[in-house]
Amino acid sequence: MEERKPRVAITHGDTNGVGYEVILKTFAEPAILELCTPIVYGSPKVAAYHSKALGLDTQFTIINDASEAKGDRLNLLTTFDDEVKVDFGTPTQESATAGLKAIDRALDDYEKGLFDVLVTAPVFKNSIEGFNGHTNYIERKLGGESQGMTILMNDDLRVALVTNNVAIKDVAESITKQKIIDKAKLFHQALRRDLRVSSPRIAVLALNPRCGEDGVLGTEEQEIIIPAISELAAEGLQVFGPYAADDFFGRSSYYRFDGVLAMYHDQGQTPFKAVAYENGVRFTTGLPLVRTAPAHGANFAAAGRGTTDEQSLRNAIYTAIDVWRNRMTFDEPLQNPLPKLYHERRDESEKVRFSQPRPKDQFRKPLEKDVNQEQEQNQEQ
Repeated sequence: MEERKPRVAITHGDTNGVGYEVILKTFAEPAILELCTPIVYGSPKVAAYHSKALGLDTQFTIINDASEAKGDRLNLLTTFDDEVKVDFGTPTQESATAGLKAIDRALDDYEKGLFDVLVTAPVFKNSIEGFNGHTNYIERKLGGESQGMTILMNDDLRVALVTNNVAIKDVAESITKQKIIDKAKLFHQALRRDLRVSSPRIAVLALNPRCGEDGVLGTEEQEIIIPAISELAAEGLQVFGPYAADDFFGRSSYYRFDGVLAMYHDQGQTPFKAVAYENGVRFTTGLPLVRTAPAHGANFAAAGRGTTDEQSLRNAIYTAIDVWRNRMTFDEPLQNPLPKLYHERRDESEKVRFSQPRPKDQFRKPLEKDVNQEQEQNQEQ
């Protein structure tokens, strides 16, 4: 396995939000440069404005191409030269478009192999027409058949969603047995390959209150969720449930599992943000590109005040690096498996030597047909 510092691309997010604040705070501590080579996709002018307004003196080097990035400094790649007005705390189409330009340039560079992992600062998707979150956008831009799934995680809790960004009135009809199975398998693979959990235990939440109370409050548990869990268990996955969400999180039952599969956005995101808003990470699995992000949004209410904690972004960088390395160590043994014995041999005579009885075979218990043959020989004598 190649031993080198990963090249981490970081998009600057909505320029009226807290993206630059958490980026500049994160790299104010130079020790993080020992772990990675950071490349911020953004605007030097906007970065300088944020730095001055917030009283941050984090140094950065301006580059025009990712290939110019140096390993001992914060590299800021000029994504565009347009003048962008910064109005802290106000989401505008201009500020959102600036964030989208950074994402587009980063994805173009990824396909050229210019960095290893992507960390995205938050954007306000309502200001971008046709943008339904980073995961769906990256799927479309990269093409291919891979489908991403976002996992919300910190040290204690990992949550994935069966449906995402779906109106509550449409959730029930959006949940199918096959969708639960597909999401659970993707979650299981991410826990094993990306997060190196050897034997993942996944809890599946119910859709209805009190698990539907045997059909009184809904039949989705009986008709969809339980059959999906049974099929997954039959395939050898450790999947359990369904569990009523209120009792499950109220009793902190998630400590007994490696991951939690929730049915819809608020069911999974609300309890996660209640316990992990300051240090949580969004991780997109299922794609060839490793992408993470801080758990918080653009946080316009706090933009320009200098009060936003950067730990969530720092953890997103750590997670991206860990997943990148985990994938290499997980995939490496599978790239060149040992060939089967004699698979490529041309001299069949070699088989004779290995077909001779081993010492332990001399003391094995006789088979019934061997006993019968010995009795027949004795009778003939």
